[in-house]
Amino acid sequence: MTTPNVTANENTNMTNTIKTLGLFLIPVLLLAGVIALFIVTSGAGLNVEPAAPIESVAFERTVLKPGIIELQLQNTSPQEITLAQINVNEAIVPFHVVPSATIPRLGSAAVTIPYPWVQANPYAIKIFSANAVPFETTIGAAAETQFVDSQTLLSFTLIGLYVGVIPVFLGIFWYPALRRLGARAFAFLMAVTIGLLLYLGIDATSEALEAANQVGGPFQGIGLIGLGIVGTFLLLEAISMRQNNLGRSESQQRLSVAFMIAVGIGLHNLGEGLAIGAAYTIGAAALGAFLVIGFIIQNITEGLGIIAPIVKDRPQWLNLLLLGLIGGAPAIVGAWIGGLSYSAVLAVLFLSIGAGAVFQVAYQISKLILRDASKRPMPFTLFAGVLAGMAVLYITGLIIK
Repeated sequence: MTTPNVTANENTNMTNTIKTLGLFLIPVLLLAGVIALFIVTSGAGLNVEPAAPIESVAFERTVLKPGIIELQLQNTSPQEITLAQINVNEAIVPFHVVPSATIPRLGSAAVTIPYPWVQANPYAIKIFSANAVPFETTIGAAAETQFVDSQTLLSFTLIGLYVGVIPVFLGIFWYPALRRLGARAFAFLMAVTIGLLLYLGIDATSEALEAANQVGGPFQGIGLIGLGIVGTFLLLEAISMRQNNLGRSESQQRLSVAFMIAVGIGLHNLGEGLAIGAAYTIGAAALGAFLVIGFIIQNITEGLGIIAPIVKDRPQWLNLLLLGLIGGAPAIVGAWIGGLSYSAVLAVLFLSIGAGAVFQVAYQISKLILRDASKRPMPFTLFAGVLAGMAVLYITGLIIK
């Protein structure tokens, strides 16, 4: 049986909830009124019309089949647009649009162009809207697009193994030799790891900014970069703080840092695989033996960075196996995504997530070094290590870029 006091408390709580909700809704309703007033008065009475139609499209993918060029694009302008004419190398060509030549805002369409393209030749494609606004894209070197089949998946898997998994494990194989290092050499190695991570983060941010130029205005490429970097940094920092509060031993904490490094490098390799897969598919980069060798040289240092925190410990072989897979295997997934269904939005997001991850891991290692430096300061050793780590990736970048 419900007592009067309990019923009264429930009524009071309900009343307080309704009042709180009302206080939150009042500003929202007032804001809606302001927006309605602005619309009714036609922009505060200015009635400003643009001198030319504001139209834009984002080219999501170019597919080449024998005798056919297919463009997958998205309308990123404020209103619907209608495609009226297409030029290929300044020549007017026929075309067909599915589902319709009139594309709603944020709608997508596939444009099919019958055209006898030639292997490895460049092509400049210009699409005109009904308002004579041009949209341009280029094909650097024409090559037939790879489609999903077992052979294609195997090829992209091998590429991911060559540039991601194998080099990371080769770096981990330095573990027995690194155990022989003294305290100063170990501090230098940790500083080298920070340099590697900082360079990877800067490089990923630069690549994300380049990819953001291909993202339509409504998707706000710079905003995606901010969300990816800041969100990933804060998420990994929260996970790290939670782990530190679990009362783990120092060796367990160092192993945890090693796994965080592997996650950060793995996210970076995801973006790297994405770029490689996309370039391979469209024929924009010749991923020959020399290029693959260059990536192996660069990524072997990532394996070195992963095991740096646990050099003085004796981790189980299963942990070393997991560290290598976490750090290298995402390159395979990235190659699949980039080669089979490339998306500029995903590229920006993955690259920025990778940047945020490696920045956070560099921050974690810095805290470990600063804690040890209070007992045995080695400022010039740390300075030289950070610069050495960045220099190594800069020099290997000269080989592969």
